[in-house]
Amino acid sequence: MRNMISGMFGNTPPVVKNLLIINVLFFAAFMIIGNRFDGKDLNDILGLHYFGAENFRPIQLLTYMFLHANIGHIFFNMFALWMFGKTLESVWGPKRFLIYYFVTGIGAALIQMVAIWYEVTPVLSSIDAFLGSPSLSGLTDFLDPNTGNFKVISYEIQNNFEVFRRSYNNLLSTNPNEALRMAEDFILQYRIDFLNAHNMVGASGAVFGILLGFGMLFPNTQLYIIPFPFPIKAKWIVMAYGGFELYSAWRTQPGDNVAHLAHLGGMIFGFFLIKLWKKKRDSFF
Repeated sequence: MRNMISGMFGNTPPVVKNLLIINVLFFAAFMIIGNRFDGKDLNDILGLHYFGAENFRPIQLLTYMFLHANIGHIFFNMFALWMFGKTLESVWGPKRFLIYYFVTGIGAALIQMVAIWYEVTPVLSSIDAFLGSPSLSGLTDFLDPNTGNFKVISYEIQNNFEVFRRSYNNLLSTNPNEALRMAEDFILQYRIDFLNAHNMVGASGAVFGILLGFGMLFPNTQLYIIPFPFPIKAKWIVMAYGGFELYSAWRTQPGDNVAHLAHLGGMIFGFFLIKLWKKKRDSFF
């Protein structure tokens, strides 16, 4: 076993090797620290929050790539990074590969930010409309499941709503003015919790960029993919993944925690970066 691991990493180029080590160390820290760091877990602190959220920090555009939600998440990302990344680094060299990795990872994050903006904009508009002219009937309309304005997408939102609902119902018949004031406070807090609830972690965007890069540089390489018993050319695998992510993004349902558009974003940024490099063959950075 030791010889197998030694052989595997012995021919792994330095950037890929160090990325693997850093990701594993971050995951180990996440497992050890849990939620004991200021009452929050590492993924909540260093994961990528929506840019309009209180918890957003610019550094998260980098740190989110080194965090993962579970063992399956990190295993498949790191396996793909090792499998395809070492070939790209051998061809491009460490510096260019590292640039590519971060460009595709940050690009994936930016595409996901646009997707979240599209999702949260109508909700924020409804919140602003209620706060601009608060009323009990307006609150009822806002909380109506058919409007899609009130989304329970975090434990904080769920807990706050349960506390608010009990107090609000008790006050409604005896002191409607106080009930309305409480409703305003709840909606203000909901706005904060709703924006903070969007949090992305994982190297998947960069990994999909690496997959795209491998498919563009070695389109006819034969790969064996489970469960198919026959080899498939890399270019067809890349197209299939891209098509699947596009379809999944279109069909995304509430509760789907996979950032499909981020995966596509990594591939899109990777495509244009490779095209740029091909156009400037004499330019190396």
